[in-house]
Amino acid sequence: MQKNRIGIIGCGNPLMGNDGAGILVMHRFEGRYAGVDAIDGGTGGFGLIPLMEEYEKVVIVDAMTGVGGHIGDVIVFEAPPSPDLPVCALHDIGVGEVVTIARELGYVAEVVTIGIEVGEIKAFSQDRDPAVEEGIRVAGREILRILQRWTGKASDPLKNM
Repeated sequence: MQKNRIGIIGCGNPLMGNDGAGILVMHRFEGRYAGVDAIDGGTGGFGLIPLMEEYEKVVIVDAMTGVGGHIGDVIVFEAPPSPDLPVCALHDIGVGEVVTIARELGYVAEVVTIGIEVGEIKAFSQDRDPAVEEGIRVAGREILRILQRWTGKASDPLKNM
């Protein structure tokens, strides 16, 4: 099967409240942007590495804690997030380490990570903070800007994000 050259990987657990933010952002891109695959990265960790294989460029979007000043803040990391950040990860390793390993192994040329500050992560809840809902919209717009930069296309097929 021929893969597209750009992948958007959403991480998180939608049954853990705010932690599902990355998955919800990824769903906004499913089948809506030519040349882009939307990939469910589950709860992340080492399992993200094979998901990046064969893609030239990847965006990883995930819920994070301790990276923003307020719940719903969206932070774009052009370089891998530092392992020193006080990020709560429910993964075996953090996103920063995964990106570093994938680059070192030559799995992907360029990776941008987008973190949505989610504050408290509630177990066994599908409720999200309204500020996280806004962060999901902002992250979608950030990804669209990245895709436009990578593809050179100025069209906006996701105007209503």
